[in-house]
Amino acid sequence: MENRAAEIHDGLKHPVIDGDGHWLEPIPIFLEYLGEVGGAKSVDQIRALWHARDAWYRATPQERQRNRLRRAIWWGVTSNTYDKATALLPALLNERLPELGIDFALIYPSFGLTINGIAQDDLHRAAVRAYNMMTADMFAPFAERFAPVAIIPSHAPDEALEELEYAVGQRGFKAIMLRGNEERPIPSAAEGIDRQKAAWYIDTIALDSPHDYEPLWQRCVELGVAVTQHSGSGRWQDRASISNFTYNHVGHFAESNHAFARGVFLGGLVRRYPTLNFGFMEGGVSWACQMCLDMIEHWEKRRRAGLQYPNATSVAEMHQLIGRYGDQKLKASADAIMNNLDAFRAECSLEELSRPEFVSDDFEAAGVNSKDDVRAVFSDNFYFGCEADDRATMWAFDPRMGVRLRPIFSSDFTHFDVPDFREVIPEAFELVEKGFVTEQDFREFTFTNAARLHT
Repeated sequence: MENRAAEIHDGLKHPVIDGDGHWLEPIPIFLEYLGEVGGAKSVDQIRALWHARDAWYRATPQERQRNRLRRAIWWGVTSNTYDKATALLPALLNERLPELGIDFALIYPSFGLTINGIAQDDLHRAAVRAYNMMTADMFAPFAERFAPVAIIPSHAPDEALEELEYAVGQRGFKAIMLRGNEERPIPSAAEGIDRQKAAWYIDTIALDSPHDYEPLWQRCVELGVAVTQHSGSGRWQDRASISNFTYNHVGHFAESNHAFARGVFLGGLVRRYPTLNFGFMEGGVSWACQMCLDMIEHWEKRRRAGLQYPNATSVAEMHQLIGRYGDQKLKASADAIMNNLDAFRAECSLEELSRPEFVSDDFEAAGVNSKDDVRAVFSDNFYFGCEADDRATMWAFDPRMGVRLRPIFSSDFTHFDVPDFREVIPEAFELVEKGFVTEQDFREFTFTNAARLHT
């Protein structure tokens, strides 16, 4: 049988790095590690959590409607037996990697992606440590071809720092992932009730967080590891279909990445830590193209020098124009209209709108002073995981964008959207074959950008 992936690889003049592969974790072995770390109580807790997450499938249609149970995934990994075994067995994946046209792969979690969503602090930390122990042990014999990715808990900075020291300092992980958007109970809503049932908000941990994450970012710089975010937005309010999984799933990684990237950019992390790289995984790059241009446009109008202060409006001239062009009702209401000259803040005077303490430069923390400064963050410090069949990857290289972004080839091995592992590299190479990107673009996509992100 023709091996198209190996053939394509042999024709390239550079290695291929899989920037976001996944594996199929052996759950029984994970439970053994969890029992070692957290005891039998933690094993019972996580089994109860799995049972609760499966509530949709035990509910009647009426119960789903009454409780607004979101439609959860009913199967998530490949059905191909050989590929499923490849995802489960690091030794087999190691053997097959040349056949798949890949030289080196970063291996992200599959089941483990749910761990950073565990709300119970004790179970969360135990599950993270157990997962990292298991992953380090199972991939240790294959370090020449794989860099497994450590889970870093981010509920609080101290737990993140503790696990970072263990994973990178003690176990030698070269890559980490965290959840850039923590779901936290709104303090006023959580008073006197179960915090897990309270109304909640999204804390991007990079802007307006109630916790100080500066020591975490600083330690990442010192240890030389990039910050990669690999979490979704499946529980967010706009993803609440009770019947359609695809409605809840499409774009959920992109939405989560967009939120975290906004926090990183406007929170000034790149200004304070210019050598720190950020990877936004599995959401593609199309959202980043739009966001980069949006930030440039907002910088033009929302930075301090670009602001048009409300009190620059001439009340006398407004009266004259109403008198000339207004009907009787408008003329009769002219005085009242002067306190309603902003459609988004009714009954607010120009003086109130222009009070100095309410005027701010939204880009001050980011430290950007030009459009090129905005572009530099997106082209130098931000990297974007793109799957092989994502045609929008070509937008990152389009010179009409005015900025060259850095997409990273991501096989997404193991998951349901990769029915045949052998087809991943051929799908990615179609971008070249169809003239959407150049060979140099493809080199950056499948090699250079992943190397830059992590080294």
